Amino acid sequence: MEKSWWKESVVYQIYPRSFNDSNGDGIGDLKGITNKLDYLKELGIDVIWLSPVYQSPNDDNGYDISDYRAIMDEFGTMADFDELLSEMHQRGMKLMMDLVVNHTSDEHEWFKQARSSKDNPYRDYYYWRPGKNGQEPNNWESVFSGSAWEYDEKTEEYYLHLFSKKQPDLNWENRKVREEVYETMKFWLDKGIDGFRMDVINFISKVPGLPNGEKILGKKYVSGANFYMNGPKIHEYLQEMNQEVLAKYDIMTVGEMPGVDVEMAKQYTGENRNELNMVFQFEHVDLDSGPKGKWDLKDLNFHDFKASFTKWQKGLEGVGWNSLYLNNHDQPRMVSRFGDDKEYWKESAKMLATFLHFLQGTPYIYQGEELGMTNVRFDSIDDYKDIEILNMYKEKIGESDSDHQQIMESIYVKGRDNARTPMQWNDENHGGFTSGTPWIKVNPNYKEINAKQQLTDEDSIFHYYKKLIQLRKQHDIIVYGTYDLILPDHNEIFAYTRTLGEEKLLIILNFSKENSFFELPKEIQFSNKELLISNYEVNPADSIEKITLLPFEARVYKLFI
Repeated sequence: MEKSWWKESVVYQIYPRSFNDSNGDGIGDLKGITNKLDYLKELGIDVIWLSPVYQSPNDDNGYDISDYRAIMDEFGTMADFDELLSEMHQRGMKLMMDLVVNHTSDEHEWFKQARSSKDNPYRDYYYWRPGKNGQEPNNWESVFSGSAWEYDEKTEEYYLHLFSKKQPDLNWENRKVREEVYETMKFWLDKGIDGFRMDVINFISKVPGLPNGEKILGKKYVSGANFYMNGPKIHEYLQEMNQEVLAKYDIMTVGEMPGVDVEMAKQYTGENRNELNMVFQFEHVDLDSGPKGKWDLKDLNFHDFKASFTKWQKGLEGVGWNSLYLNNHDQPRMVSRFGDDKEYWKESAKMLATFLHFLQGTPYIYQGEELGMTNVRFDSIDDYKDIEILNMYKEKIGESDSDHQQIMESIYVKGRDNARTPMQWNDENHGGFTSGTPWIKVNPNYKEINAKQQLTDEDSIFHYYKKLIQLRKQHDIIVYGTYDLILPDHNEIFAYTRTLGEEKLLIILNFSKENSFFELPKEIQFSNKELLISNYEVNPADSIEKITLLPFEARVYKLFI
């Protein structure tokens, strides 16, 4: 397997709106990020992934872009961006930008032109269709609820928007669209950025004719995913992008790809395929969704969780590369979801971090994760800002079998605003995020959970993350070693080994609130051992053949054979 800097890196995702506000307007900004670079350097971060900072009307918090070559006014200026990039590079950190090219904003100049008349040269930059029998062109449902089509009165046709109606989909069949995208990418790469995270990039190729999705009794709109996820020309487009742009720079790329499986991921990330370095797959974060989707809550099946991670670890071994994450700007906080954010908050946050950072792949830390930030429970729906939450609430509250409290419970568990509450810097007003009124409320637990407190506490979650990152830099086996699951049928313990040449690591994790008994399989032979890290006090001399693990305990041993 080839060695690469992006395999050895640890990435930190910043959601700029919620990270740090430098000017008191309640919205995080670029200068605010620059002011906190030393904090990220102290943590040990190699790459910062910045969620979109381009000019945008902010219908979907910056994922609706009106100008790809300008900075959103609320975030600052291009000079602020240049300063941020320069300051990062001076500290030895790299910058990965968000590339959002499945759709633009309806306020982008291309779309303004496209909707002005049917014969405008930009018309074909988007998907326009006449209605059918007074209805939409097909029955696809938007990811954000309702129809995926919006009627435009001026030209009396509908346009496709897989997300918000203010996010019309670009038509990648049009060569000029692709050329415009590649020129935009070069603009940022020539500024010196170090890579792209590509938003829903496997949606860009649609099946010709845009056929109807399979009808569901009682539902007017249904998923059309079979006709736009991993579509017929997706590999052709990515290989063209690689040839035209990516291969000319030493950068890292990760594609966000809902609905991708291991076999597809091998094609997207295969080292000889010339497409992308890695993908964000969604299998493990869909395991606690019921048959009706994300908002249909169900308990996580631990065996499915183990099987999913093992499948991806083994499936891409020696072929492609895994991205490792348990939360991001679209997912709830991992300690609330997979750990215990009450009684064993600190222990479970450290255990989950150990789990993730010792897998093979590139770890992604989402802002505040290194502090153990938790989900939030706002009393009123009016305190929520996310378009997906608000659309879902409006739709569900109108259904006869839905009640307010049940809908709110789904939001508390799965809502995207869990990840978007402001970063908790200290125990002062608004967690030190802003001197003004924050755009979204701060989680009330900022007085107990904040960076200032954790920086001075050697036993904090922050310092534990710092140690995990240091270990990764010291031991090649953590990056390049192969993964093997042990005790697959254990109901509480997730244990695995990593092997590189003569070296072996043993990772033992209790995913339960109860004490749990671990017995080392006989086939794992060793002559000596070294405790690399643990989240409880452990006597390094203790035997590891039989261990009673405490709730959410994590231990990692280096075994000498």
